[in-house]
Amino acid sequence: MLEQRLADEGIDVILDDPRLPGALLRHPRGSNASFTLFAYVMIRHALRQAGEPDRGLADYVSSIVLHFGFRDRARRLSPGDDEIYDAIVQLCEDINDPDTRRSFLVRTHLGNYALWLSGLFPDFIEHRRWRRGGPDLEYYEEMGRKGFQLAADHHLAEEHGLVSLYAHAAERFGVLRCALNVVSDRLFFPNVQTPERLMRQVKDESRWTRG
Repeated sequence: MLEQRLADEGIDVILDDPRLPGALLRHPRGSNASFTLFAYVMIRHALRQAGEPDRGLADYVSSIVLHFGFRDRARRLSPGDDEIYDAIVQLCEDINDPDTRRSFLVRTHLGNYALWLSGLFPDFIEHRRWRRGGPDLEYYEEMGRKGFQLAADHHLAEEHGLVSLYAHAAERFGVLRCALNVVSDRLFFPNVQTPERLMRQVKDESRWTRG
């Protein structure tokens, strides 16, 4: 049966199996899985639970998580770019860079960076907001949507066949952020228990229910 489904539907029949995340976490052989596979499976299933079935978005979001984890990659447009960006506002200042390619990279990075930070580190954002008056998660959602939509509108997105991907990421940014929050809460920072986290989780669960 499984062999036939694999032949008919490909490897996704296994990757989409709802039992796979638990098996990777509990089975001894799960520790042998590559981090790339592990991250994709966890993010893919979190997105599906949040109501987002697009495998292309799962691939893209997983890629952000993997690549931004290396050194200071989250702060650079590309490995060879010397400019360091420590804040969303700095990226916004360079959206219309006269270099066409760099302008496109700034726009995509604005979306990527906003999603990475608000998706994996929502407690940090909330802590900074309550203690220092920093921007809230809604701000990061707004700026992330803006970045992805501006990227979709750029002519290089059309040249590279990325218009649909970025437009969809812009439209579904809130769902992507919430799904990454689930992955972060359960796997990366499972021992954090704060009123701010509870309030966020309740709010996001209500948001999914309204769907």
